[in-house]
Amino acid sequence: MEEKSWLFTIGGLTFDGTVVTMTILTCLVVFGLVYYCTRNLKLKPTGKQNVMEALVDFVRGIVGDNVEKNEIKQYHLLAFTFFMFVLVSNTLGLITKVTLFPSDVSLWKSPTADPTVTLTLAFIAIILANYYGIKKQGVKSYFVNSYMKPVGFLLPIKLIEEFTNVLTLGLRLYGNIFAGEVLLSLIAGLGASSPTKFILALPLEVIWQAFSLFIGGIQAFIFATLLMVYISHKVEIEEV
Repeated sequence: MEEKSWLFTIGGLTFDGTVVTMTILTCLVVFGLVYYCTRNLKLKPTGKQNVMEALVDFVRGIVGDNVEKNEIKQYHLLAFTFFMFVLVSNTLGLITKVTLFPSDVSLWKSPTADPTVTLTLAFIAIILANYYGIKKQGVKSYFVNSYMKPVGFLLPIKLIEEFTNVLTLGLRLYGNIFAGEVLLSLIAGLGASSPTKFILALPLEVIWQAFSLFIGGIQAFIFATLLMVYISHKVEIEEV
């Protein structure tokens, strides 16, 4: 059964209320987690501070693998923000499902289970990669290094590559998260059909939720890594 979203209209424009509210909730959760884990910082970290420092160091490693050591600080916060947003977005839809009956309108799902969100994130990532390239090299040098080397006739192909990068980065994330939520919904529907099937569906649901959490973490890692790969390709000067 096709999932329906809560829609609302403002000034003649229709918005997906489910995606909007879940995106806002994701931002609040990320801010709340970071705020909570960074209160009362200690020289010798324990508990929640350890968790946050582990995440920060993990993302720092991703950045350090793709840019020069003296540039890590410049991109670290950006990569950490994307990583946390995608990680929390991927996880929210696994917690529960809220559906308004009898209209079957879904009020709760992962924002990244919507292609509009993932493609927007991918578009922002590519725009930022180009911005940092221009900022470091200047417009003329950036254009020559990014699109005219090693040979100028590759310009059309490299322009198309920018478009395909947006599609692959966004649709990869969307496909993995959406497929996971669909399967969870199917297993839940199987369990609700009869008591016997519920006994079978319950362990399947738990197992698939655990697997989906793992996939969500992997996809957040992949997104942050590809973001830094794109940025590194734009800020480095190609030698020929």
